Amino acid sequence: MIAAPLILIVAIIVIALVFDFTNGFHDSANSISTVVSTKVLSPRNAVLFAAFFNFLAAFGFGVAVADTISNIVELNVVTAAIIPYIVLGALTGAISWNLITWFFGLPTSSSHALIGGLTGAGISAAGLVAIKWPTVGLVTLFMVISPLIGLVCGFLFMAAILWLTRRSNKPKAEVHFRRLQLCSAAAYSFSHGTNDAQKTMGIIVPLLFSLGYYSADVNSSHLPVPFWVIIICYTTIALGTLAGGWRIVRTMGYKITKLRPVNGFAAETAGAATILGASAAGIPVSTTHVICSSIMGVGTTMGSSTVKWGVARSIMIAWILTIPVSALIGYASFQVIRIFIGY
Repeated sequence: MIAAPLILIVAIIVIALVFDFTNGFHDSANSISTVVSTKVLSPRNAVLFAAFFNFLAAFGFGVAVADTISNIVELNVVTAAIIPYIVLGALTGAISWNLITWFFGLPTSSSHALIGGLTGAGISAAGLVAIKWPTVGLVTLFMVISPLIGLVCGFLFMAAILWLTRRSNKPKAEVHFRRLQLCSAAAYSFSHGTNDAQKTMGIIVPLLFSLGYYSADVNSSHLPVPFWVIIICYTTIALGTLAGGWRIVRTMGYKITKLRPVNGFAAETAGAATILGASAAGIPVSTTHVICSSIMGVGTTMGSSTVKWGVARSIMIAWILTIPVSALIGYASFQVIRIFIGY
């Protein structure tokens, strides 16, 4: 087998950062769709606002999610020389799925695409024993649970707001909620950074391990994340957010349900609370799934007919397909790679 040269590992790190950029690009809609659709911020100001709070999350929130991602592949089972090729196969699967779903305007999960790609490439390299199935099982479980939490929180939070403001002057309340939505959008953008930027860190750390970056006494199951990796990953995802994904903004901001500032405030607050809780627990959830389901939960308080369930159904089908399709692409990508490396 041909060991990965340093220049190839550097190239794979660059590809990982491209994934990070596409993550921000693909998921920018999560942060800005509600403030754009409710006209609280212009599209240009919204992306600047979201990018700033995405980057701000780099400071002081920890790296528990990165630790989870770096533990999907059993580093004690696969040889250090093969790790870069597994990561390359995984990134191929994840980026391919991101671009396919972006083209069709479907807000799917970059996180689950990455996890699917890692799982497929790992199995392709060393069989089922190469994967830490409890970690994959936890992620898969929260793939179902986190949208439900977002849906319920969105519904309950919106219902509580409607009850509390039932005697308020509607035009005056609307003005207040336009201001409050800036706070909720900031909280959501911050929470997006705490979860999604760490996923690329979790990809880069095993690459550093394969290079011998860490000392021999470091536990391979809990590799520390260097500060320079943290900064570069948060910077890249912020730049991706600046680029924006306007196809997906249209789907989330306009096609699921009609939003007013109070609705956007409720959806963003519910989504931010759900994601921050998951990030603190080290669980890599889909920020896309959470905000979509929060918007649906908010929409149902106005009657189930206000939610365009046909659009929601298309989104859910894409959610279900994300891990298996990206895993298949990751598996096939590694099979191609092994031809060239003689593995």
